Amino acid sequence: MNHVYLERHDDKDNLHRFYQMFVTPGLFDDWSLVREWGRVGSPGTVRKDWFETEEKAASARQAICKAKLKKGYLFIIGCDS
Repeated sequence: MNHVYLERHDDKDNLHRFYQMFVTPGLFDDWSLVREWGRVGSPGTVRKDWFETEEKAASARQAICKAKLKKGYLFIIGCDS
């Protein structure tokens, strides 16, 4: 699974957050983990982290996914735990 999309909602605190990740190939035989996060319905903050292999990028994505699930996010798409 290449795309992971998570959301966390807490009406009491007016908290409606999303977090999504993609693993994509680069131009020079490298791989990037693209992450975006923010309030649902708004444009988010985007960050790219570069890795030597697709496996390392996927491993980082999985580690972040597990950490987000522990914080109360629910997966909408992806997150092959």
